[in-house]
Amino acid sequence: MSGWQTYLKKMRGVLSRRGRERDAIDDLMQDAIVRLLEFTERQAVVREPEAVLVRTVQRLALNHDRDAHAELYADAPVESLALVDFGPRPEEVLAAEQCLEEMRIALDAVNRRTREVFFMHRLHGLRYAQIAERMNMPVSTVEKHIARAMTVLLEKQRREMQSHD
Repeated sequence: MSGWQTYLKKMRGVLSRRGRERDAIDDLMQDAIVRLLEFTERQAVVREPEAVLVRTVQRLALNHDRDAHAELYADAPVESLALVDFGPRPEEVLAAEQCLEEMRIALDAVNRRTREVFFMHRLHGLRYAQIAERMNMPVSTVEKHIARAMTVLLEKQRREMQSHD
């Protein structure tokens, strides 16, 4: 096999393993060979043409990918980009804090342990089994605490709705 055939086979293998399609492989290989020839026409000496061709075709492939998705890149530095804050707006935070405070006040009617179990579940997202383990109680007891707290809150909500009527 001649030198050029070896180079072409090597470049084709590199691009194939990286998932390139046949047409793209041919185009990239042609561009790499043209660049090598232009380089040598300027009386440059290339000691390892295979290595130069393989590296050139890899870089051309990367450049092609980058250029194909140019819309993903911003022209401006990150510092000057307007960033969107997906966090809650201040009025949402205030409303949530007020709601939480109203829940705490309503739950003053139950004992401390019931409040603690309820908040572990509703605010911290713990499952009943996790709460049971942390509080050293059976899961059925956790269920009773949650039910007791929910009953108090539902009763509070019912009273509020009646007062608005």
